[in-house]
Amino acid sequence: MRAPPDGYTLGQVGANNTINTSLYDKLNYNFIRDIAPIAGITREPNIMVVNPSFPAKTVPEFIAEAKANPGKITMASAGNGTPPHLVGELFKMMAGVDLVHVPYRGGAPAVTDLLGGQVQVYFGTSSASVEYVRTGKLRALAVTSATRSIALPDLPTVGDFVPGFEASTWFGLGAAKNTPAEIVDKLNKETNAGLADERIKARLADLGGAPLALSPGDFGKFLAEETEKWGKVVRFAGAKAD
Repeated sequence: MRAPPDGYTLGQVGANNTINTSLYDKLNYNFIRDIAPIAGITREPNIMVVNPSFPAKTVPEFIAEAKANPGKITMASAGNGTPPHLVGELFKMMAGVDLVHVPYRGGAPAVTDLLGGQVQVYFGTSSASVEYVRTGKLRALAVTSATRSIALPDLPTVGDFVPGFEASTWFGLGAAKNTPAEIVDKLNKETNAGLADERIKARLADLGGAPLALSPGDFGKFLAEETEKWGKVVRFAGAKAD
């Protein structure tokens, strides 16, 4: 953000940036104000996964189980304020269930304990969870995106059972504010050209994602909408950074 606005220093931005705006009380920058949105790169759903020993096989069964046992089902996350945590909090808020949040220092130890049955549910990223689902080591209940995943086409969405629910992990590019429009437009054009490559689309699909091809203006609107959305969830959860 302090780099010269010449387009030679870019930042990878993601869902965590829009969450951090509300998660931290004091930041020495304003994410929306201080970057020039360039382009989206990819968007992938999180997957609601449970240990195979957990009795629920569908989202409605999970909700019923959670309502019958309030405060007894454990929800792993990659840490306080991480996307898996906030996606889980959004689910708690919209489904009206009480789950016990168990934060880990990263997604790998969270998945390890989920595989071992120490925790019961995790809203992990598609790229980190899909192979465990394919091999039957974890049971997937639903994807969190508005539409089904290319990687797991038979899996329903959470929104099929909790109307209006949508959450995803995404990445894009930003530059320092005041980067000239012609530079932003050139970077956007080349990024979107890369995302149109069939090999890249196939690789993203294999990981459960899809290209997030947007204009600079539309990507800026997307960032603002995500910032507002996750701010509401952070306030609901009372989440604080570690």
